[in-house]
Amino acid sequence: MSDLFELGMPWFEFVLRAVAVYFVVLLLTRLSGKRSFGQTTPFDVLVIVLLGTAVQNSLIGEDTSLLGGLILAATLLALNWLVGFISARSHRVHAWAEGTPVILVRDGEVFWKQLRRCNVAPEDLDVAMRHSGCEGHPDIALAILETSGEISIQKRER
Repeated sequence: MSDLFELGMPWFEFVLRAVAVYFVVLLLTRLSGKRSFGQTTPFDVLVIVLLGTAVQNSLIGEDTSLLGGLILAATLLALNWLVGFISARSHRVHAWAEGTPVILVRDGEVFWKQLRRCNVAPEDLDVAMRHSGCEGHPDIALAILETSGEISIQKRER
């Protein structure tokens, strides 16, 4: 029972590990693109679970105490709050952490290089197009890949 509160390393090492892992994983998820986490598919859930498992030892080391886990959880939640707080006040940090929207179609012209660069399958654009009531690419005034990974479409006025 005493093992629950006996740390296997100093408390500040938990905090340093959590900070390092948080920012490396944040960077890696940003590099993977908007579409990687924008839509939750079974593949995405699997990646999230495996990502958590992959970084577990980096966070906890050899410690298995309750207190160590609580320190890590508190640190990760505090970091998440801090990044949100700062990104709400800084456009530069917001663009880095959340990304910026990308134009995929303008006035019926599809920017195929943008679709490939953002890992958007043409079928995903077609699904969004049908959901917005467009019959074809010429019906699209503007299609934007939002920072959430969703594609928003504005229909052309005819």
